[in-house]
Formats: sequence, structure tokens, C-alpha cells
Amino acid sequence: MTQEETNDRREQSVFAMTGVMFAATMMVLIGAFQVITGLAAIIDDRYFVTAQGYAFHLDTTAWGWIHLLLGLLMVAAGFGLFYRATWAGVTALVLTILSAIDNFFFIPYAPVWSLLVIALDVWVIWALTRPRTIHS
Repeated sequence: MTQEETNDRREQSVFAMTGVMFAATMMVLIGAFQVITGLAAIIDDRYFVTAQGYAFHLDTTAWGWIHLLLGLLMVAAGFGLFYRATWAGVTALVLTILSAIDNFFFIPYAPVWSLLVIALDVWVIWALTRPRTIHS
């Protein structure tokens, strides 16, 4: 392998790891957002209001516990990504997908916020699924 090929592979690895660090940072941030949303729903049942007849209507407190649990797990997975734990990659991907689904169902309660979190989740999924190369 030539020196140029080695440098190219290292640059690709640095770029890939930057993507993982971005994903880790965003996972911690999204997790914190989920925790705050969950606490708001648990503390005050009337904080989030939805239209009548929503097919996936749950009690606001139930949504709060779902958000709180998912948020705490996302923060933990984000820190796992920072430490390059072997379990963190797949766990982060699964939790981010669950977060996107959760926020999809939460759209009637907080439309703009849910769509923003879904967009961030998609960005994290993209960063986690980018191909990475190994340092030589």
C-alpha cells in the first residue's frame, strides 16, 4: 500500500469517527430532550393537549413515562458511543429508531417538536450507518 492510500484511509476513518461522535452528541441531546418532555408530561397531565379521536391516544402520563425511559436509555447509549463500547452502536441505532417512531405517534401532542426530534433521529441514523474504514 502506498503512502497516499494509507493517508486516504486514515482521512476516511477520521471522517467516519467524526460521524460517530456527532451521533453520540446528538443522542445525548435528543435523550435529554426526551427526558424533559417526559418529565413535563408526568408532572402536569394537562401540559400536552390533543384533538379528540386520535387513534393512538394514550394518557399523557403514559407518554411521559415512555419519553422518560427512552430518553434515559438514549443518554446512556450516547455516552456508550463516546467510549466506543461494543454494545453502543447497535443499541444506539435501535433506540434512535424507537425514538423516531415514538415521536411520530406523539405528533398530535407536540407537532413541531416531534417533527424536529424525528429529523434529528434520522440524522443520527444516517451518521451511525455510514461506512467506516479501519486504521491500518
